[in-house]
Amino acid sequence: MTLNHVWGALLILTLCPLLGGLPLIDWIVRSLTRQKLSTLGTGNISVSAAFYHGGKLAGILAVLSEASKGILSVLLARAFFPSGSPWEIVALIALVMGRYWFAKGAGTTNVFWGMMTHDWQATILTTIIGGISFTIFRERTSGRLVVLVLLGIILSLRHFSIPGYLPIMWALIALMAGIFQKIPDDLDLPEQSSNRESRRLFRFFRGENYLLSLDQPLKSTNVGGKAANLSQLKRWGYRVPSGWVLPPGDDASGILGQFQPTPEQPLVVRSSAIGEDSPTVSGAGQYTSVLNIISREQLRDAILTCQTSYHQPAAVQYRQDRQQQDIAIAVLIQQQIKGGISGVAFSRDPVNPSSQAVVIEALPGEATKVVSGQMTPQRFSVIPETDIIQSATTQTDIPNFLIHQVAQIARALETRFQGIPQDIEWTYDGQQLWLLQSRPITNLQPMWTRKIAAEVIPGTIRPLTWSINRPLTCGVWGEIFTLVLGKRAADLDFSETATLHWQHAYFNATLLGDIFLRMGLPQESLEFLTRGSKFTRPPITATLRNLPGLWRLWQRERRLPQDFARDEHRYFTPLLQRLTQNSTTSLTPDELLSQIEEILQTLKPATYYSILAPLSFALRRAISKIPPEKLDTTQLPEVASLQALEAIANDIQAQLSEEQRQHLTQQFLLDVSLNHPAAKTMQESFQQWLDQYGYLSEVGTDIAVPRWLDDPQPMLTLLLQLCKRDRRSNSHSSPKTSQKYPALQQRLNLKGKATQIYSQLLAHLRWCFITLETQWLKQDILQESGDISFLEYEEIEQMVRNPKASLTQSLPQQLQQRKRQFNKNQGLEQLPYIAYGYPQSSEFSPVSHLEATQQLTGIAASPGQVEGRVKIIKTFQAQIEIAPDTILVVPYTDAGWSPLLTQAVGLIAEVGGSLSHGAIVAREYGIPAVMDINHATQLLRDGQRIRLNGERGIVEVLD
Repeated sequence: MTLNHVWGALLILTLCPLLGGLPLIDWIVRSLTRQKLSTLGTGNISVSAAFYHGGKLAGILAVLSEASKGILSVLLARAFFPSGSPWEIVALIALVMGRYWFAKGAGTTNVFWGMMTHDWQATILTTIIGGISFTIFRERTSGRLVVLVLLGIILSLRHFSIPGYLPIMWALIALMAGIFQKIPDDLDLPEQSSNRESRRLFRFFRGENYLLSLDQPLKSTNVGGKAANLSQLKRWGYRVPSGWVLPPGDDASGILGQFQPTPEQPLVVRSSAIGEDSPTVSGAGQYTSVLNIISREQLRDAILTCQTSYHQPAAVQYRQDRQQQDIAIAVLIQQQIKGGISGVAFSRDPVNPSSQAVVIEALPGEATKVVSGQMTPQRFSVIPETDIIQSATTQTDIPNFLIHQVAQIARALETRFQGIPQDIEWTYDGQQLWLLQSRPITNLQPMWTRKIAAEVIPGTIRPLTWSINRPLTCGVWGEIFTLVLGKRAADLDFSETATLHWQHAYFNATLLGDIFLRMGLPQESLEFLTRGSKFTRPPITATLRNLPGLWRLWQRERRLPQDFARDEHRYFTPLLQRLTQNSTTSLTPDELLSQIEEILQTLKPATYYSILAPLSFALRRAISKIPPEKLDTTQLPEVASLQALEAIANDIQAQLSEEQRQHLTQQFLLDVSLNHPAAKTMQESFQQWLDQYGYLSEVGTDIAVPRWLDDPQPMLTLLLQLCKRDRRSNSHSSPKTSQKYPALQQRLNLKGKATQIYSQLLAHLRWCFITLETQWLKQDILQESGDISFLEYEEIEQMVRNPKASLTQSLPQQLQQRKRQFNKNQGLEQLPYIAYGYPQSSEFSPVSHLEATQQLTGIAASPGQVEGRVKIIKTFQAQIEIAPDTILVVPYTDAGWSPLLTQAVGLIAEVGGSLSHGAIVAREYGIPAVMDINHATQLLRDGQRIRLNGERGIVEVLD
């Protein structure tokens, strides 16, 4: 590099950032309008902001100023380096960085005109292709990303022979893509400008017409939820009256000529306020609608009336009460349907959503009669899957076929709107059913799902368990989501990811759905990864918008084995070794609390790995499409513990005759005085097994549930049963070909190791609390064994730090009340898998209409077909007798259930998927299994003969 090149490089790296940082746009807008762009809208000092807030002249001058910056930067580089050199790209990078750092802008106009100077042919070609792509995507953010990638590809192909060109070019592309994600754009705001010309320019840059049609895709942030939902319904193929939308802020003067309402073809004008018809705010009855418009004069007055209603005191107070901003209102103009029968329908009963019924209210005539509340409608309750119609009146003039059709549409729309219960308005003109509105039922938000939670942390949960598990789990999920979303996660409350209803865990389906949509993933992503359910392809626009965040997540996932090995060496292994070697019995309450805090601190990263490792394995397996039975599962705790127990049984069998084996008892095995080799083998081997696997239990995530080390009796019972079984049945010989898939096998092994460490830490945490409880029982602070599990962790911490304050008379009564509530909730059956809103414990009503059919469908979890007799087990029972043809039906499975499961010929679980504990054990031992059959323990009965097909996920009832 010559001295001239050195001076050129220094000037480029010095002057270009300063040139980019000149706030020319802000100066232009301030001189023309006396407004400061940094205090308006998004605060982004950009060309679009100049157009939006300053009008056409300000926008044109802003374009000229920013174009000149880009051109000057390239010309500066060209003064010292050959034309087309990578230094021209370096100059643009420096310009954009200065623009971003000092002038709060993205630099899109700078780069475009700089590229026109650098290579006009490639830039024009990119612009043409990008314009075509915009017509496909109809979304500016995705369009910009597509144009960036196209520009990079075209320039790379044209200049690939120039040394250093490709990495510098793609560095600029990556820089621009990252800035697009960080800087908001005023064009993404709802229209609020008071300048009519600015509003029209605003829509021009967004690719919108002056008068929008319901036939085109509309955004609720621009035209309100009502209009956006109706446009979506039309695109789905439902019958919606033709309609048009007057965007916020515009008057009727420019559109009246496009309409010719008559008495034969009247129009209706309705509100579509920004924020109206949202999941949390309906806005029902707050704004004015005008019907039977038969002239242009009436149309003009109706539009003005509708717009004015936005500022009525009642509407303003309504928005304030719901912490909703005053934004704007769009006006919806539709053809009016002359309905013969009209009404509303709720896809879920707003009063009793667990009833599974669709509620319909209808009357002859227009829909306004029902929604106005001036007339009492006829009310119907319909179960869409059946022919059952319950009417509140003995006589009705509403035909049954219409009620069924409305009910089916209501439930179908709920499914289409990501499972959010819908409130629809409809009318029937004698020939066709028309949809006039569909919006969320606000009092049924948020939605909570027990599907995944019932496997992660099943059963009735005590206060101590939840006070520890909830912050750990919600915190880790929040970290993962924030990694992808960045600043877009700032308004999300991750502490609401999970909650308890009737002391059973539920995940927030509404929040998770919102998060996945923001991430560019389908709402069923979590169930796909954790349970193996079906997965729909995510929208390409959302995926492109989230590429930087998804890239960060992929980088974290890629480093997962190395990160785990590091933390295992630094934290997990040293702590577990120390906890295993040192007894807790001699520790004081303060020392126990310190040890508990240390375990909780280590549990944070352990929880992270226990969540991300299974997700990593599930995602990689789904992409590779490798059948799970092709992998070696012997390193998973649920399989390894069972094989170790079988090995003990085989050793004992080898030392006994057939007659001794059949008359084997636990007393024989444990009676040292008999001095039999089998008894010695039993004592030594079983103790070693307990030392290694004693941290397992019926529910590994619940520290209130005893571990096998606490109560080895169930495992002794199972060992005795294994000893009595035919020896060949105690071993499995499923072929493994995992050596063909080393990368995926590594992830599966990592999943098992992460689960083991997480479970071991929880076990030691439990034992610390048990030691503390033992001390408090002796001091009469607690009265009964197990009392400590009915205290929350914060309460225990306070009692340790201030023991005198804890000795109050209210503690025994409080514990008794919590125990009564626990026992009540523990006895509940037919809990809903979906809960709505914030139901109270007193509001519980069991899921109704559980009718057994001849065929039940779930998730295929382990291949094979078998016939047998049903044995329902709702809680783990080691002493249960398993007949040779038993098909176990259980609510859930955990690693500790493994020895019991292998004694059956088939397995059915109410929850879980192809990667659940029960499915893994079933595949390892060649047992057909079907998971995720809702309420299977109620739909089937003991002794019933069934046929189970583990490949198709089907259960047939034979008698």
